[in-house]
Amino acid sequence: MRTIIEPFRIKAIEPIRMTSPQERERLIREASYNVFLLPARDVLIDLLTDSGTGAMSAEQWAGVMRGDESYAGSDSYYRFENAVKDIFGFSHVIPTHQGRAAERILFSTVCKAGQTVPSNSHFDTTRANIAYVGADPVDLPCPESKALADPHPFKGDMDLQALERLIEERGRDNVPLVMLTVTNNSGGGQPVSMGNIRATAKMCRRYDLPLYIDACRFAENAYFIKQREQGYADTDLIDIAREMFSHADGCTMSAKKDGMANIGGFLASNDPQVASEGRNLLILTEGFPTYGGLAGRDLEAVAIGLYEALEHDYQHYRIISTAYLGRHIAEAGVPIVQPPGGHAVYIDAASFCPQIAALEFPGIALTVELYREAGIRAVEIGSVMFGHVDAGTGEERAAANELVRLAIPRRVYTQSHIDYVVEAIVNVFGRRESLGGYRIVEQPPFLRHFSARFEPL
Repeated sequence: MRTIIEPFRIKAIEPIRMTSPQERERLIREASYNVFLLPARDVLIDLLTDSGTGAMSAEQWAGVMRGDESYAGSDSYYRFENAVKDIFGFSHVIPTHQGRAAERILFSTVCKAGQTVPSNSHFDTTRANIAYVGADPVDLPCPESKALADPHPFKGDMDLQALERLIEERGRDNVPLVMLTVTNNSGGGQPVSMGNIRATAKMCRRYDLPLYIDACRFAENAYFIKQREQGYADTDLIDIAREMFSHADGCTMSAKKDGMANIGGFLASNDPQVASEGRNLLILTEGFPTYGGLAGRDLEAVAIGLYEALEHDYQHYRIISTAYLGRHIAEAGVPIVQPPGGHAVYIDAASFCPQIAALEFPGIALTVELYREAGIRAVEIGSVMFGHVDAGTGEERAAANELVRLAIPRRVYTQSHIDYVVEAIVNVFGRRESLGGYRIVEQPPFLRHFSARFEPL
């Protein structure tokens, strides 16, 4: 059959409150034109993020009821630990309440001020946690990633020549670890090939550097390897995942993505010293090492969800349905990062709104207009999220790309919802020349996109 259906039945529903264009105009103005500041009840289709916004399965809800809430050494923790060790293969598993907590513990443990942490591309919280300890997060995406419209199969790869050059120039002692994000979120949700993972690990071993994987969307990355990389077509997703992590020394994980849960994460490592120091930090701010800021019910949901994310039928549906959105808006002329990512479609806002300069934030203009048009909440991934102030001149610097991400929550929306999104984007594209820029009127020092306030120019 050519028609792809959702590999599940809907067992519970949540009503959507419909709003009028007049209401939305008032609401977005009251939110200072930042969609993060909108109440969720005023959003019709929420594509802000796929993090923790998915629907859990009947099996996960059964696990919630089985959750052991003992403070120390609960059965739920051991089921969680066994699942992580089975799939990821690392010796030490430290649960955290979400991925950024794992990042904070890792970088506080291994990084010093003035050091450099290279990656194919750091996402926002990773970058902020590295910067917070005084280290320098550096992105080294492969050259193919710069051609946004080029459908290269593995645009998430690390630029290995640039990595070697950075290590040589800055010195091995100034690089505490190398990070590899799978899939590459800020680069358009693009996958990393097994060949690139293997080659990155080989270079790290040559310089005696640990390799850690940001594993948020590891199952989606495994599916892309199965579909696109020679030699993996007949390999089960769980075995591809195990091979991916066999090349690394540890990982951070937000289980709110491919853990299929609403909360949770972990730090895993083969280094006993990192694990020991990490547990000490965990106790200080997260909780005892066998719950790490999570309830037993949450540990159960993650333990089950990690396996559900690796089910082939589920991943096939997920990747195909995301591509459905990308294909339909691209056919209408909307410029997107090609090919569509696993968890999201990324609109090239700079090409969508060429009349808006980078530092007038075309991504903000587009997210505001999508909300006005149809109550859709997307997110800017451009010069608000990744721009910075030059330390020498004090001038604002633009990001490499001006993107708007449409992140698809797992097992939440049907095809008719996505058709509605397609129609809205095409409508806005038809009057794109009328869109104007924005300026920041208030912002915090870190992760400004979450709470910055804007006004139209």
